[in-house]
Amino acid sequence: MGIELKMLVWSVILGLAQITLAAVALISRRGLGWAASARDEPGAPLGGIAGRLDRARGNFLETFALFAALALAVVALGRQSATSALGAQLYFWARLVYVPVYAAGVPYLRTLVWAVSLAGIVMLLTAMF
Repeated sequence: MGIELKMLVWSVILGLAQITLAAVALISRRGLGWAASARDEPGAPLGGIAGRLDRARGNFLETFALFAALALAVVALGRQSATSALGAQLYFWARLVYVPVYAAGVPYLRTLVWAVSLAGIVMLLTAMF
């Protein structure tokens, strides 16, 4: 298995971890009763770490589909290269760092880490040509 697919698998694991962290934070904030309900009524706004973990999860989901599509396309079309390998690694490691940086509320570093993850996606895209 090439590095692009390895980083894809690790990114799936990271995504599952983020969903779990956000769910635990939500339950601690709104309670198990609300989480288990039909959620017809909106819960109290998530603030603090719970809100940041939920937003980090949402941000991951926004970028993951692009990363996954490109990682799979690079492998399917045999376009693996040093650029695609580095891009896949940049994406994964930046997304991993993003979670604690966002949870801690570090604004400019968070944006820089996010930009590195996008650079990884762009590197995968350029490997396609």
